[in-house]
Formats: sequence, structure tokens, C-alpha cells
Amino acid sequence: MTVFACPGCGQLVYFANTACLACGTAFAFDPASMAMVAVGPEVARCANAEVAACNWRAAAPGALCDSCVLTRTRPAEDDLDAIAQLQVAEGAKRRLVFQLLRLGLPLEVRDEARGTGVAFDLLSSTEQPVTTGHAGGVITLDLAESDAVHREKVRTLLSEPYRTVLGHFRHEIGHYFFPVLLPGEGDREAARGLFGDEREDYQAALDRHYAQGAPEQWGEQHVSEYATMHPAEDWAETFAHYLHIRGVLHTAASWGLQVRGPQLPGGTQPGLSVDPAGLEEVDAEGLIGGWLPLSYALNAVNRSMGEADLYPFVLSPVVMTKLAFIHDRVGRVSPRGAR
Repeated sequence: MTVFACPGCGQLVYFANTACLACGTAFAFDPASMAMVAVGPEVARCANAEVAACNWRAAAPGALCDSCVLTRTRPAEDDLDAIAQLQVAEGAKRRLVFQLLRLGLPLEVRDEARGTGVAFDLLSSTEQPVTTGHAGGVITLDLAESDAVHREKVRTLLSEPYRTVLGHFRHEIGHYFFPVLLPGEGDREAARGLFGDEREDYQAALDRHYAQGAPEQWGEQHVSEYATMHPAEDWAETFAHYLHIRGVLHTAASWGLQVRGPQLPGGTQPGLSVDPAGLEEVDAEGLIGGWLPLSYALNAVNRSMGEADLYPFVLSPVVMTKLAFIHDRVGRVSPRGAR
């Protein structure tokens, strides 16, 4: 995430802010300039400023911003509990859209007639069951995931080390980008050599996974237990981790964070220093090589606060190869994607 400045006085402001506490300037995030711009006659807030707590700029008064226009279905405005959850979900979605825009990845608004593009159905499971998932470009989220208590219960039940709304969105958008990043049969054959054949029977794989669990030594081949369920889920999980890594590295670079590495007895251990600002234009090996020492340092900081690791995952050589494959494909689709 970029470090933002108030357009009025230049003071530090944050991605979700709507006004500067120092000078009082009201502003909105402008996806065209990727910066905060002062609200005024030429700058309109998104029509969802209230219902979705959206702080993005819209093209015209009464219009939706580039993030909110992707939401196809949401709760009624008089369902106050669901709207509170919606605001959390939309906040996470804006972070996803920001990252995809910055990477230069194409994100088309859903065209129902052609069945192309992406849409988000953000639904409350209070009245009826909702299954979080992806189908043909439509991403569905159970808004109960916006509740921290619910999410922690599910995370514990499923023995997951990590579960967030942003994580859900990054995973589900990975399914959407499979055909985008792999448009030809040759591209998909290359992916099958790493992830497996995505044409395998999904329901059979789902039943097997929940009956038997992940295989032993799953970490040697996969980034998470859920990734072992089906090749399509392996791709989506790995894509989500690629976005995790790129997102944290971008934030660290924006803040000028550097890791010099600890002074260890017996000499200097190589590979424990990194300047994230130098990772904007590197190959996959350089990207992952820089990510590892930063993740070690951030995990150590979290533990100092009595919290779980910020990044509670181990990247095996096979997983690194999968991440490198995705890095390469992102770079092919967008000239900005590989930096």
C-alpha cells in the first residue's frame, strides 16, 4: 500500500481516510492518479460513500467508483447489521482493487450478456446459507466473514493459520485470473505441470479433501492445506500468496522499511538483509529472496507483541517455483506486473 499525503497540507493520511485531521481538507482516493484529491466541484465522492463507507472518487456526482461498480449484489440498506459487515468487506475489496490497478492487471466490469468480466455478490447469511466462492467471474462472499469472532471460530475449526476478508478476495480473484493469465492451451499445459490438471472432477476432490484431509508432507508441494484439495485451488491459493507478498513488499517500500539483518555469533549469515524499495523491478528469484528476510523480521515483531506470525507460512522450493510461474505470467499480461 502506498503512503498517501493530504492534498491540502501534505500531512500523512491513510488509505481509508476521508479528511485530514491536521487541516480539515476533505478528500477522496482517485484511482486515475492513485493519490488523494480534494473534494470539490470537480471531484465527486462515490455514490456509496455512506452505505459502503467508500472514500473513492467517482467520475460524476451520483456515480459509483471503480471499486463499488464491481459489486453486483449487496444487502438492503435497512439491514443495519449486514450493512456494517458490508462496509468491512468493501474496505477489503478496495484494497484488492487498488493492488490490481497498481500491478496493471485487467479488471473488467461484469458484462452479463457476454458473461465476461468480474462481479462481486456480497451477501448476508443471516436469512439463508451463503457459500464464499467463485463461478465464471462472479465472486461471492458470505458477509459473516467480516465479523472477527465468526472468522476466528471458522479459522480454528478448519485449523487455518490465517483467515481474513482480504485473503478471501485475493484467493477468489485468483480463480478469475486463471484464464486471463493463461489464455492459450499451451499456457494451461505449462500450469498443469506445476499445479495439476484443473479439469479434474472438483466435487470428487472436495469430498475427498473433507473426508481425508490434506496428505502427509503436504507442505513440500503446497502453500497451504486447502491448496492440496484440487489443482484449481492450488493455483488460487498460490496466486493469493503472490498478492500477499507483493502487497507487503510495496507497503514496506513505501514506508522506507529496510532489514539489515541480525548480528549473529560466528559471522554474518547471508540473505538476512533486504531493501524492499529495490524489489520493484526484479525477477521472481529476487522477489522471493527479498521477501523471506522481511517476513522473518515482521514475524519476530509480531511475536514481540504476543501475536501470531504476520506470515505464518513456509515456502518450499516447489511453492517458490509456482510463485515464480505466476510472477512471470503477471509480467506477460502487464508491463507493470513484473515490477
